[in-house]
Amino acid sequence: MQWRIDTASQTIALASAGGVPAVIWWGPRLPDDEDLSQLAAAQSQDLTGGMLDALPALSLSPEPGRAFQGQPGHLLAEADGTPLSPAFTFDRAESAPGHLSLYSRADGLALAHHLTAKATGVITLKTTLAADRPIRVHWLAAPVLPAPQSGDMIDVHGKWIGEFHLIRTQWTPGIRQREARTGRSGHEHPPYLILAGQGSTNTEGEALALHYAWSGGHRMVAEELPDGRRQVQFGAPIGAETNTGTRFETAELIAVASTTGLNGIAATLQADLRDRVVQWPDPARPRPVHYNCWEAVYFDHKLDTLAEIATRAAALGAERFVLDDGWFGKRDDDTTSLGDWIIDREKWPDGLHPLIRHVHSLGMRFGLWFEPEMVNTDSDLYRAHPDWMLGPADQTTGRHQMVLNLALSEVRENLFLQISAVLAEYPIDYVKWDHNRLLPVVDTAQTHGIYDLLSHLRAAHPGVEIESCASGGGRIDAGILAHTHRVWLSDSNDALERLRIQHDAALFLPAAVTGSHVGPRHCHTSGRVLPMAFRAWVAAQRHLGFEMDLRELTEDEALTLARVTRWWKDNRGWMLSGTIHRLDSDDPAMTAELQLAADGHRFVAFAGQAETSRQILPRPLRLTGLDPAARYTVTLINPDDAPRQSRGPNALKSGALTLTGRALMTRGILLPVAWPATMWVVEGRKL
Repeated sequence: MQWRIDTASQTIALASAGGVPAVIWWGPRLPDDEDLSQLAAAQSQDLTGGMLDALPALSLSPEPGRAFQGQPGHLLAEADGTPLSPAFTFDRAESAPGHLSLYSRADGLALAHHLTAKATGVITLKTTLAADRPIRVHWLAAPVLPAPQSGDMIDVHGKWIGEFHLIRTQWTPGIRQREARTGRSGHEHPPYLILAGQGSTNTEGEALALHYAWSGGHRMVAEELPDGRRQVQFGAPIGAETNTGTRFETAELIAVASTTGLNGIAATLQADLRDRVVQWPDPARPRPVHYNCWEAVYFDHKLDTLAEIATRAAALGAERFVLDDGWFGKRDDDTTSLGDWIIDREKWPDGLHPLIRHVHSLGMRFGLWFEPEMVNTDSDLYRAHPDWMLGPADQTTGRHQMVLNLALSEVRENLFLQISAVLAEYPIDYVKWDHNRLLPVVDTAQTHGIYDLLSHLRAAHPGVEIESCASGGGRIDAGILAHTHRVWLSDSNDALERLRIQHDAALFLPAAVTGSHVGPRHCHTSGRVLPMAFRAWVAAQRHLGFEMDLRELTEDEALTLARVTRWWKDNRGWMLSGTIHRLDSDDPAMTAELQLAADGHRFVAFAGQAETSRQILPRPLRLTGLDPAARYTVTLINPDDAPRQSRGPNALKSGALTLTGRALMTRGILLPVAWPATMWVVEGRKL
């Protein structure tokens, strides 16, 4: 028995010889007339000395009771802890256009694997397990996929203010295991994996990718078996299912295939998040220029100060004003009042109405900060309900915070009523939803709880946009983005750090959901002082915002920021619905990308000079994604940013060039000499 499921760009084919089905092909789309029986037969392998007399199947859920030598796809036990090793047999297949479900049974257990082809080009995979009695699940993998025999793994590591570092690892016999046990998707190990083909680059070669759409931590197993086969598993962390039950399911595993290098992966994942996963309150509304007051005032809220800053923000082009932490309870620092979501009447004797009226009079919308999953011990909520805490009473706090147990319906109801009351009283367009500490225990019920709370709030307030922030980029995945609309990629507003973080995150995230702010002249997280032009252009690569005390700006800085903001507003329509392509720069000192409109008729290339180049003059920058036979007019739109050492006859400094896509992608463009912390911006239009 064989089956297949396809998108325009990839195929997953499966077969069963009576047991749990196995994947016999995952990669670029197969011809429609591919003989699947022959494809399955081609997977049959020989045997040799030192082996069992049959090769245990690397199925969608490798079974520990079938002498499988690698990591199993499930670890089960009876309710009393007695280990279970069921031997599943294939039961039936159910199919519909774009959907395939495969069912296997054993000893009162029903194991199902569901595959769905999406219009965005991804295939989603999910495992469900049902039992006729309460059982325990220690580990349940989403449908297990074979990995290619060539190439490397690329996964993601990070830290606070240093998210999305790409780690390239060669396959070796044994296991590369990653287990994120912080209770959120995590700075450290967000749930992504790329399987890069031999020699693949940003622009060339084959690649596969997986994204586990879950916000509560995960386990990834990438294993090369002794016989040479390779498998990849994703699921919740070991032991995260803390209760017995009769039904369990994994999150969706999102699968992508590319024949155009890593950018093919990026293009599909960006479109999938933007066009399928995120449910926009008003899809037709342009993404607004964002102002956040955190690095301007911190907890020191004064109406006259914030009103003055709002006036300056609007004059510079801001369209949304967000009041950050410090407006509620007795919140003068981070030791108190989380959980008490009522207005601080000492700071705001008339509530938030005066500030909101002023913001609205300037033509801006208004947003507000919350951190609902957390509580301070110095709060009325904690004093009334210490039994609502997640984890042991003597746990180590984080940022002086404890965590509320969102598995409890009474906790979710309390939070819903508090937050909903604020959203009902005030015309709030936007919520910055923060999450500033690690969880004391790992429990899938906590993640289901936050999804449930967000779902109820969005149903009650459908016009409110929500940003997911978790100490910056600590919770960025398709699971949380199904309930939110923007991510705060990093707490670092250092444009040099952001340049690299944004570049690597573009493999997974579209510009439309990726917040990026122009930070203070003297960066609060690195101490660096960077030019306004560079800070502004780096932020303009994504969803543009400002986060600083705007009263510090010189006249020249304000003019530069306003100019870049006008440019961004003029171009956001096509940029944020287009695709980010990472460029293969031949100069490691330069980080560059090309943003291409959905119709291919225009682009903008950003070339960021992060440090001093080794060679004297710039190397050519090769573009990508263009029509080789078409002609393009390319224009450097910021030649005035050239340093005084740039004194030669560079053509782009003095005017536009018209070149074919072939020339632009093969030979590239020569940019002027640049100092570190310079961003060149090149616009292109197809003739």
